[in-house]
Amino acid sequence: METGPDSLFVTLLFLLHSSHSESEKFEVLGPTDPIVVVAGDDIILPCYLKPNISAEDMTVDWLNLDFLDGRVYRYQNRKIIQDNQITSYTGRTSLFEEELWRGNTSLKLTRVQGTDEGLYKCFIKAKSWDHDLIIQVLVKAVGSKPVVSIEGHREGGMGLLCESEGWHPQPELVWLDSKGDRLSAGPPETHRDFKGFYKVKQHVIVQETDTNRFTCRVQQSRINEKMETNVHLPSELFDTTPWRITSIVLCCLVAVTVIGSALTIYRIRNKKGNVAMI
Repeated sequence: METGPDSLFVTLLFLLHSSHSESEKFEVLGPTDPIVVVAGDDIILPCYLKPNISAEDMTVDWLNLDFLDGRVYRYQNRKIIQDNQITSYTGRTSLFEEELWRGNTSLKLTRVQGTDEGLYKCFIKAKSWDHDLIIQVLVKAVGSKPVVSIEGHREGGMGLLCESEGWHPQPELVWLDSKGDRLSAGPPETHRDFKGFYKVKQHVIVQETDTNRFTCRVQQSRINEKMETNVHLPSELFDTTPWRITSIVLCCLVAVTVIGSALTIYRIRNKKGNVAMI
């Protein structure tokens, strides 16, 4: 079988193409455990190529999989592409562009907020090869010390309200008596702000006890955090319960009756005195 110049040329092209394709093959590596970050801090999501080939001419996509069309960052054709970026990430994301030549495609995210929690994909695409990595980010935020306010008399007891905000993940709010036993309270109310932090509040009606001491506790088991506020209610606040009001009213009626009788007797005696003088 003859081997002419044409067949040699085709063989050489095939070998060059195969060599080029093999040189583009890579893996995307990074952490396998979730990354836990405190709200407000900056974080780096590690992502790099193996082998450490240059990513300068590749497409680097960072996506938050909890969002539909959840683009966090895109680098393509040696420039940053800001189209279709999730609004909440604007101005808070960047690559280490000076290290792209050695395969470092890690993402820096600043001023972390509650909505940043989720699954992130680091997707790297070359001309004839692509690979990706999934990283889980968990955000923790300890909220404010609970604020307790007195709402006044409710259904034979005293109404209290407890509020706390700035938590992540969503916390649990409980009311406790002086022995640490849980009180029956109204349904908790939960609100989430635009940064993804939670505010909780709950009403409770308490009855007078030996101590009149009550506790509002806000706790989050995943991050093992809790905060609480103790409140002591003076007995005088409970003085307007129905039976005491009745006692007060009866005392007033007795006093009015006594005074009325005394005035009547005085008038009669005064009238008799005037008659005798005549």
